[in-house]
Amino acid sequence: MNSIDFFTQHLDGYLEELMQFTAVETPTGNIRQLDRAADFLTERLSSLGHVDREILPDHGPLLRIVREGTGVRVLLLGHFDTVWPIDSWPKLWRVDQGRVHGPGVYDMKGGLLFIIWLLRFLEHRGLAHPHIEAILNPDEEFGSPGSRPLIEEAARRADVALVLEGTTLEGKLKLARKGSGEYVITINGRSAHQGVEPELGVNAVVEAAHQVLKVLEFEDLAKGTTVGPNVVQGGVVSNMVPDQAEIRVDVRAWTADETRRLERAIRGLRPVNEESRIQVFGGWNRPPMEVNNTSLEIFEGARILGRGLGLNLAWVKWGGSSDANIAAAVGTPTIDGFGPVGEGAHQSGECIVIDEIPRRLALLTEVVRSFVHIEKLDTHSQMEGG
Repeated sequence: MNSIDFFTQHLDGYLEELMQFTAVETPTGNIRQLDRAADFLTERLSSLGHVDREILPDHGPLLRIVREGTGVRVLLLGHFDTVWPIDSWPKLWRVDQGRVHGPGVYDMKGGLLFIIWLLRFLEHRGLAHPHIEAILNPDEEFGSPGSRPLIEEAARRADVALVLEGTTLEGKLKLARKGSGEYVITINGRSAHQGVEPELGVNAVVEAAHQVLKVLEFEDLAKGTTVGPNVVQGGVVSNMVPDQAEIRVDVRAWTADETRRLERAIRGLRPVNEESRIQVFGGWNRPPMEVNNTSLEIFEGARILGRGLGLNLAWVKWGGSSDANIAAAVGTPTIDGFGPVGEGAHQSGECIVIDEIPRRLALLTEVVRSFVHIEKLDTHSQMEGG
């Protein structure tokens, strides 16, 4: 039985397991729920490879699965936390017009289960495969602060990293992702009574308004660099000159040059009112994932394999960031988007397309198995842009 026939035959089993997994709601930071999810995964992985569980303080359990093989070393990445608070969805599982809707089915419990079903297929068929290591982490939606060092270590051990985030509705793989970060700009002024002696105050909210306009000047949409001063807080009551304000700024960029430019610009902010004081905290938490020669070569191999599955693969640059950014930053060729076809990440319409699941599972399987015939990959290719 070939891979696509196997996954077609077991589609109902995959969906039943995904429904059970979705029922374990896992908002980032909810340690009790993340522990339950880790138990669910460990129960299914323990017969498929060596499983280690590491507790990340304040973030929850990270699972590492190793299955020894031959050829190059393949790293698979997935996360089981979601952006959805408990009880955000009135129904955790809904099937409608060939799509499954639920919190995290697309981002990314559906893709994470691909790892389990890939390993089951290899076990069932007794097929030769490369050395496989998988990292399943609980804190991706917060930028992977606890799991980042472990992902970096695993990526350095690997010759290639494949990330199981969902693919687009068009089925495109992701060879580039924007770097992302958040800056927090705090402003200190001086309070005063607005009606009696406002001239003695230094209005932190007014200073914040000036700084919002300043940071927007750093945006460069032609280069894909975005700056979002999206949260502004300040003041207590309307009859008092506010002495404090805060701006939270989301930043995104395609290239390392742009991340460095924004870093210098934002750190260099100066107050318009010299009696105000500005401090800047935060920074970039994920570097850009830029296209390189080796990733393009791996994609070309995947494209050829995809033809045999009836897929006409293409690739895309994606504005959001993921753990793929972390793996790529240490020099490991990385491709993202090997999860299910779907849409609506972080939105109430989050869903995956049922009929496409067997082919995407088969694509992942055939790409992973293709590495068993390769002795070595050039993991430090010349960058081609991004």
